[in-house]
This record gives sequence, C-alpha cells and structure tokens, in this order.
Amino acid sequence: MLSLYFLRHGQTQFSRDDNFCGSGLDPDLTAEGRAMASAFAGDYGSMPWAGVFASPLRRTIETARVLTDSWKLGLEIRDGLKEIGYGEWEGKTRAEVERDFHDDYIRWEADPAWNSPTGGERGTVIARRVGEVIEEIKELYAHGPVLVVSHKATIRIALCALLGIDVGRFRYRLACPVGSVSIVEFGSNGPLLRSLADQSHLPAELRALPGT
Repeated sequence: MLSLYFLRHGQTQFSRDDNFCGSGLDPDLTAEGRAMASAFAGDYGSMPWAGVFASPLRRTIETARVLTDSWKLGLEIRDGLKEIGYGEWEGKTRAEVERDFHDDYIRWEADPAWNSPTGGERGTVIARRVGEVIEEIKELYAHGPVLVVSHKATIRIALCALLGIDVGRFRYRLACPVGSVSIVEFGSNGPLLRSLADQSHLPAELRALPGT
C-alpha cells in the first residue's frame, strides 16, 4: 500500500513572525527549524522510504536534506509542491495586508479557492499542480512510504482535495504547524487520513514554538 507522508518544513523567520511567506520568498530555516528537521530524521530516518519529494524552495530542501543526506536517499524536486504565491502580500503582516489590500483580503478570507492574494495564486491552481505531483507519485510507487516535503497552504490544499473537503475551507478545517507530518494511505477505497499535523517527533520545546 502506498502511504504519503506530508511534512511541512521547519521554522523560518517568516513563520516565526507570522508574516506571509509564499513562493515569492526563499528564506533559510532558523536554528530551531533545522532542529525540527533533525528531529524528524531521527524518528523517521530508518523507515524504508520508496521516494522523497520536495518543493524547490530552500526551506523545504533544507528540511528534506537532513534525512536524505543522512540515509543516502535521492531527492526529487517538483515545482508543483511549492508554496502558494502571495503576490504583493509577500513578507507583510496580516495587519498590513488588511490595511493596504483590504478588499482583496476580505475576498480571499471568504474563499481562497477562487480568490487570490493580490497578484498571487488561487487555491484551485495549487490544488491542480500539487495533484499532478501526487498522481505522478501514485504511478511511480504502488507500495511503500513516500515523503513529500512541502508548505503549510500547499499541504492543507492537497489534503482537502484528497479527502473531499472544499478547497475553499483549507485555512479553516486543517492545521499544519511547522515541522508537522500528516499521513495519507491509498487503499482500495481511496485516500485515508491516518495522521494529521503530528508533531510527536519534536521535543516539547520545539512543539511550543510559534509558527502554526
């Protein structure tokens, strides 16, 4: 049976400060973010991974490399796994966005599937591109765990699409804190959510950090 392990990258300065950070920004992990990646590798490194896929952004590659370098695994990079494009909101606080892009922000809050951040991406676009990567993985691997290292919005949208949840509700139905892993199994009856936003592999002090 194929199982996908959706891992959100470790903490960055933008997730720590709760600023918008999508595909238009490419920060490194913080020291705490690197510790999150090491904690995941420590708990999950010995699993018989069939494949490891990651977004092309530095924060996801850095998270994945801790595992792949330690256990001599290959790393497949896919653009479809990158984070939502926040357009003109990149790097800004929510208060700044609500002030400077008020109407767009209200529309996006109401339904991010069909409304985009100013100059950014709609949820439906993300669902299509991440869905294409998932279909590729399903064609390549009939069995075994596959790790998918991606981002907060992208993982939540992927889970909504797989589980039949309205993509427009991705921000309000599913959590995805930094360093968390969600597991989906593909059985005869379709996708089954085995675990959501699990951080049990992280030490308590890392689980308590901001960046939800």
